[in-house]
Amino acid sequence: MTNFGFKLVTSSRVNLDKFDKEKFDKLLKIEPDIRICMACGACTATCSAGKFTETSLRKAILLLQNGDEKGAVNKLIGCMLCGKCTIVCPRSINTRNLINNILKIYSK
Repeated sequence: MTNFGFKLVTSSRVNLDKFDKEKFDKLLKIEPDIRICMACGACTATCSAGKFTETSLRKAILLLQNGDEKGAVNKLIGCMLCGKCTIVCPRSINTRNLINNILKIYSK
């Protein structure tokens, strides 16, 4: 076998056996807007907390879709719920409500 110098990074693998789809389905029922997020990053770019912490709604949503609940919650812990992200979202997602519901469902 030829070695091209590339390998899979463990952190980017999604273990679907450990992925709790029930929680994500519960979140979808409460917040269907999570499906229309296009991960543009406008929310992260305007985030006041993101300048000083790891806060990033865009990354949190992507982590949830890949089954990394702990990582997603860690990305939202520093959120101050100021609402700047709601104002700049091109899809008009109620991001404050989404963040609250993510933390409520996944912080247990």
